[in-house]
Amino acid sequence: MKPTERRASDLHKAMLSCVPGLVGVGLFSAVINILSLTGSIYMLQVYDRVLPSQSVPTLVGFTIGMLGLYAVYGLLDFVRLRLLVRTGSRLHRKLQPKVFALSLSLPLIKGQDASRVQPLRDLDQLRGFLSGLGPTVVFDAPWMPFYLVVIYLLHPSLGMLATVGALLVVLLTVVAEILGRGPAARASETLLAQRSLADSGRRNAEVVRAMGLSRRLGWRWNEISHAYLTHQERLSDIVGATGSLSRALRMALQSSVLGLGAYLVIGGEASPGVIIASSILLGRSLAPVDAAIANWRGFVSFRQSYAQLTAALTAFGGHVEPMELPRPQAMLAVEELTIAPPGQLKPTVMNVGFDLTRGAGMAVIGPSGSGKTTLARALVGVWSPLRGTVRLDGASLDQWSPEQLGAHIGYLPQDIELFDGTVADNISRFGGKGDAKGVLAAARAAGADKMIMRLSEGFQTRVGDGGAALSAGQRQLVGLARALYGNPFLVVLDEPNSNLDVDGDAALAAAILSVRQRGGIVIVIAHRPSALANIDQVLVMSNGMLHSFGSREDVLANVIRSVPPGERPSSVVPSPKGVSGHA
Repeated sequence: MKPTERRASDLHKAMLSCVPGLVGVGLFSAVINILSLTGSIYMLQVYDRVLPSQSVPTLVGFTIGMLGLYAVYGLLDFVRLRLLVRTGSRLHRKLQPKVFALSLSLPLIKGQDASRVQPLRDLDQLRGFLSGLGPTVVFDAPWMPFYLVVIYLLHPSLGMLATVGALLVVLLTVVAEILGRGPAARASETLLAQRSLADSGRRNAEVVRAMGLSRRLGWRWNEISHAYLTHQERLSDIVGATGSLSRALRMALQSSVLGLGAYLVIGGEASPGVIIASSILLGRSLAPVDAAIANWRGFVSFRQSYAQLTAALTAFGGHVEPMELPRPQAMLAVEELTIAPPGQLKPTVMNVGFDLTRGAGMAVIGPSGSGKTTLARALVGVWSPLRGTVRLDGASLDQWSPEQLGAHIGYLPQDIELFDGTVADNISRFGGKGDAKGVLAAARAAGADKMIMRLSEGFQTRVGDGGAALSAGQRQLVGLARALYGNPFLVVLDEPNSNLDVDGDAALAAAILSVRQRGGIVIVIAHRPSALANIDQVLVMSNGMLHSFGSREDVLANVIRSVPPGERPSSVVPSPKGVSGHA
């Protein structure tokens, strides 16, 4: 089976695992629909046998039987609903790990378009539909002909009238589906745009407040909200009109059946009980249509979510679990690397190649927009290259699973994101509380241990969402400790000293030296000269391409000679500290 086919079958396999539960629901529905004849049969017997005979014992016997059957009906309906809830939960449990992993990787695959794909929301929609009354409509609808046949048996004229009415009601439902498909899709699109704008505003609340963007974002929100409400109103009008017309038609049809039944009784072609029995049967035969209209939005959401989740899992959701490889310990090789941001085809880094052996320390420097951060993201496997390869000990990064590769890589991104949890949780990469020694060793290697111990609860201090409880410098030190946790072979630090003071710079230099001394490789994306301490090689980026690469002294000397003194950026001019003491 091809990988794409295997990924496409993930959702289908999960749905197939729900088949036993749905078969049970179908069996319960069959018995429930047969028991639904209880009311019609009871009224038929009362009018045709009890009233003519004036027999109270007969009435009591039929009533007891009727109550018993309705008790069984209620019990089976309750069991059916419980079974549906557990079927929905089963689907959720089967797909939740894959869908959650997909939701985490989508921004790295789709880039800015990732917000348009919401697999977790789609999975929740599927679970909600399967756990509700929607599936009962599917199992009850095939019983409509059965009830119509019973009405035919009571009298062919009543059966003909009921059939025509049922066809009209079904036709209304089909028309609602056709007319509502477009507005439903457009409403879904605008709802996603609303959520994306709201999330973006919350993430950048400080900028919004400081720069007075609230009103302008409000105008944008109003435009999107107006479009959403317009599409939603259109959909509601279609569903509402269909529901109202269907209810009116059903009531008219039931009254017509009563009138036709009375006419047949007057003509001696039917018994009085047929009037009530046929009306009850007609109402029961049309119940699935009424339920379908009432749950129409659920059907539409289920269909959209199923299609979207299938497409997402097909395109992005699967991977073959690779064989576990030995821990890298010799070299990093970058071969003709060309990189573009996720979801884009225009490369921002082109044909970069270099080799580093164990114990190496390399700085990547260059002007803003030269591709330094893009290169860093590709080196740690965050962004997949358009062309070229990154190898550790000869194996390309895609030969490791993300979990296996993560154990060998330490990464400090430019924008440091911490997770809501304790300092120890974040440093240990949420690996549990069993490695206190490893957490403390990483904190010491980053020079963050003393700072952490001065916090209100030390390593058990909760950092809040995004590390809100810590200052920018504290977040950077905790992020550095997280990057060093577990002694990874490759450590990539993107502007690691942007928020550090003098003491922090010294701790960073010591951390770089310790990684090199234990045989690891350190790559530092640098703007400030202090980050060049304990670095022996420099790679210069310019316009997305490798400008020069070699020893620190040679590269910096060439760069300085090629730039007029008044135009030399500080990022390429080593300070006295920057040129001293490296392994």
